[in-house]
Amino acid sequence: MKTTTNFETPDIASKAADYQAETKDLMGDKMTLNMGPSHPATHGVLRLVLELDGEIITKATPDVGFLHRGDEKIAENMHYNQFIPYTDRLDYLAPLANNVAYAMAVEKLLGWELPPRGQAVRVLACELARISSHMLGVGVCAMDVGAMTVFLYTFTEREKVYNLSEKLTGARFTTSYTRVGGQIRDLPEGFIAQVEKFLTECELTIEEIGKLLDKNKIFMDRMCDVGVIDKESAISYGLTGANLRASGGTRDLRKDSPYLGYENYEFDVPTAEEGDCYARYQVRMEEMRQSIRIIRQVIATLPEGPVNVVDPKNTLPQKDRVLMSMEELIHHFIISTQGIDAPEGEVYFGHENPKGELGFYIHSKGGGVPHRLKIRSPSFINLSICDELLTGAMVSDVPAILGSLDFVMGECDR
Repeated sequence: MKTTTNFETPDIASKAADYQAETKDLMGDKMTLNMGPSHPATHGVLRLVLELDGEIITKATPDVGFLHRGDEKIAENMHYNQFIPYTDRLDYLAPLANNVAYAMAVEKLLGWELPPRGQAVRVLACELARISSHMLGVGVCAMDVGAMTVFLYTFTEREKVYNLSEKLTGARFTTSYTRVGGQIRDLPEGFIAQVEKFLTECELTIEEIGKLLDKNKIFMDRMCDVGVIDKESAISYGLTGANLRASGGTRDLRKDSPYLGYENYEFDVPTAEEGDCYARYQVRMEEMRQSIRIIRQVIATLPEGPVNVVDPKNTLPQKDRVLMSMEELIHHFIISTQGIDAPEGEVYFGHENPKGELGFYIHSKGGGVPHRLKIRSPSFINLSICDELLTGAMVSDVPAILGSLDFVMGECDR
């Protein structure tokens, strides 16, 4: 007897399509990934909200503010010199340069100009800070894409800068070396010889890093044609420093608006046209070479004389005079408790920091405390291009792009 059945073989592909159609509204086509704020590749407490289509980034939103600093409001409740330690904590990879930028803004308000030796000492300090900052930036970026050895080379050189900083200022990290109107002290004995020794060793290290990275296929594959910023975009987003110059911009405040006698030193402003991660690496490498060139000229032409402005009314008297004279003691007390008697007015001073233009705007109504103080932090500005820069990139490109931007979160959350 013949038997029959109603069983039919199911269409697997058809059922899968029906299931995807039913669940599309629930699952969506894209995934949201939170990268940070605790993540080694974000170089600090930066949170990136990434919208992904597979491995492709379709949207990237940087989320800052996790440090809760409020430096600008703090400055409005402090004497001008009291705020200097807070500037150390902005770009904490270049505290010597931060000190100078802030002090020069206040000095512009006061109408002060440092004597030649004081200016030369500041140039030396700022260029050492640039080398230290770029060493860490290049080393960390290289480590992010797999070049661990380079990081060890750069960290060693940065440690040497810290040794010099300790001899100069008494501190390694948060230096607070500069004062409004000068420095806390002149160069110590034997300091110049130590700087010259460091410059020779640093040049060799830079060349060694170049041998390891410049033609390294893995490094180039991770960096070339990745994170491209064209010149127009760099300008429209307000990028400064190496990030602008790697995209064809030539702006460098040391050349365009010279201060501290930079017009007397011969140096080149490195630029590139490609605007990618590799170009930003190359610009920073050449900037370190130019900083060494500047420091050598500072040493060769270092003038004698005082390092601080002479203004009996607004500067602290020498300690030995304070201990021996009642009038000097009273003057010391007034300056320490009431601060510098600044005039009314508004000033802005931009300084070519390692990360870009660090600017301070001061609105004074007179007296020893600013009425308003605003900080133009280059890292905060440079991060604004993240959405445009990361959109269309792969997730694996994020560490290379962020490392090439070389930002520090201390000044983002100012």
